[in-house]
Amino acid sequence: MDNIALPKTQESALFTDSSEAEVFDVAVIGAGVVGSLIARELTRQGASVVVLEAKSDVAMGATSANSGIVHAGFDAKPGTLKARFNVEGNRMMPALCKELGVKYRNNGSLVVAFSEEEKEAICELISRGEQNGVEGLQVLSREELRAKEPNIGENAVAALYAPTGGIVCPYGLAFAALGNAMDNGAQLITDFAVDAITYEEPYFSVSSSEKVVRARYAVNAAGIYADEVARLIGCHDFTVKPRKGEYMLMDKTCGDLVSCTVFRVPSRLGKGVLVSPTADGNLILGPTAADGEDKTDKSTTAEGLKSIAALACQSVQGIPLRSVITSFSGLRSVGDTGDFIIRPDSVLPRFIHVAAIESPGLTSAPAIACYVAELLQNAGLSVKGNPDFSPIRESEYAFREMTAEQKNAVIAKDKRYGRVVCRCETVTEGEIVEAIHRNPKATTVDGVKRRTRGGMGRCQGGFCGPIVAEILSRELGIPLEQVTKSGGKSYLNVGKTK
Repeated sequence: MDNIALPKTQESALFTDSSEAEVFDVAVIGAGVVGSLIARELTRQGASVVVLEAKSDVAMGATSANSGIVHAGFDAKPGTLKARFNVEGNRMMPALCKELGVKYRNNGSLVVAFSEEEKEAICELISRGEQNGVEGLQVLSREELRAKEPNIGENAVAALYAPTGGIVCPYGLAFAALGNAMDNGAQLITDFAVDAITYEEPYFSVSSSEKVVRARYAVNAAGIYADEVARLIGCHDFTVKPRKGEYMLMDKTCGDLVSCTVFRVPSRLGKGVLVSPTADGNLILGPTAADGEDKTDKSTTAEGLKSIAALACQSVQGIPLRSVITSFSGLRSVGDTGDFIIRPDSVLPRFIHVAAIESPGLTSAPAIACYVAELLQNAGLSVKGNPDFSPIRESEYAFREMTAEQKNAVIAKDKRYGRVVCRCETVTEGEIVEAIHRNPKATTVDGVKRRTRGGMGRCQGGFCGPIVAEILSRELGIPLEQVTKSGGKSYLNVGKTK
C-alpha cells in the first residue's frame, strides 16, 4: 500500500524532473520528535519545509518506543550539548505541550540510592546538575523519601529529588508538532527512504527510488540511520550504533503505585531501569541497555524482561507483574562522540547533521529545534518570519476524559462519537475517523493506536482491532486486504476464508 501523504497534484509537482518542480527551502530527513519539532520551528521562521520519512508514518523510530520522561538535566556531563539542551528543553516543555494540546505532567524525578556508595553517587549527580543549571535539586533522607513515595523499595537509603522532572507522550508530541507544522505550510512525504543525495548549486536533490525532492538546505534527523544518510553526501565523520532497550507496560490499575519517576543510579550504558507513571496513566518499567549492530532488531528477550522485573521490584514494592499488558523494545541512537552531534557538514555547510540524539533527546528536542534553525540561518537561509504562523494545535476529542454533558454535545454534532470502538480505553469511532483525516494522517492500525489509544488497553486490540481495520478500509477507500498493521507488507487480512 502506498501511503504517500500528499494529494496527487502535489505529488506530481514534487517529483517531476522539469525546472518547474517545487524547490523547498529546507528538506528535513526523518519524522521523529526531533525532526517534527525542527519542521515546526522552521515554519515559524517562514521557511518552506518538506519532511521526508522512510516509514509509513510519523514517530515510528525511537520516538515510538520511549519512556516519555522529561529529564531534569542532572545526569549529562557539564559543557556538553546534552547538558545544555536538556535543561533548555525541560524549561520549554510545559508551554510547548500547552500550545500543542499534548499531555504533560510535572511529576518530579527521584534517583534512589540502595547503598552508602550509591548515596555518594547521587551527591555527585546534584553537583553536576547544579553546574548544568538545574533548579531545586535536593537529597532526601530515607524517611523523607518514604513520605513522598510510600511504596519505595525497602532497602532504599536516600534519593536525589528533581522537582522539574516530568512525563509526556513522546509520539503524541511528534504528531502534534508535525501536524502544527503542516497546518503552517509544511509538507510530509512518507515511505520516502532516502537512497541518494546530490548537491548542485543552488540545491540538494534528495532521492528515494525514482522520486526526487529538491531543497536549498537539508537537515539529517534520520535517527539510527543518520550516519548512513551522512555517507550519501560523502561524510564519514561519525557513526551511530543502536542500543536496544526493552520495556514492560502495566495496566492503568497500577498507574498510581508511584507519583514520581523513580530512577536507579545511572551506569555507563544509561540511566538504568526506571519505574514511572506515563502521561496516559499506565506504569512503565525499563529499559534495558544492550549495544548491538542490527538496526532492525526490536525483539524482546526473556532475559531482558526478567532483569527489568527484578530491578523494578527492588526499586518499588508491590508491583503486580501479572498486570503487564505488553512488552516492547526500542533502539536508541548512540554516537561515537559521547554527545549529541549537531553541526553543519564540514564540506557542505547547508547540510545540517542532527545525529546521536539518545537520551535525553526527547527532553532536548524543543531546544534542538531552535538551535538547528539558528544553524541554518548562519549557513545562509534567509527567512523573515511567518506573520501568519499559529503555534496552537487544538487537541483531538478525548471522549473518555469528557463530562457527560460534553459527551452528549459532541455526539449531537457527530453520532460517530457515540459508538465506542475500544472499550478498554473508551475510544470512539469519531476519534478514529478524525485521526485518519487529520494531518499527519493515520493510515495503519498502529497509526490509529498511537493517535487515539484505540488498542492500547488491557486486551491490546484483541477486540477493537478488526473494527479499526474496517474503519480504515472505509475511510481510505481501500480493500480490507490492503489495510496494514504498521505499513509495508504488514497486512492483517489475506482474503475471505469462505
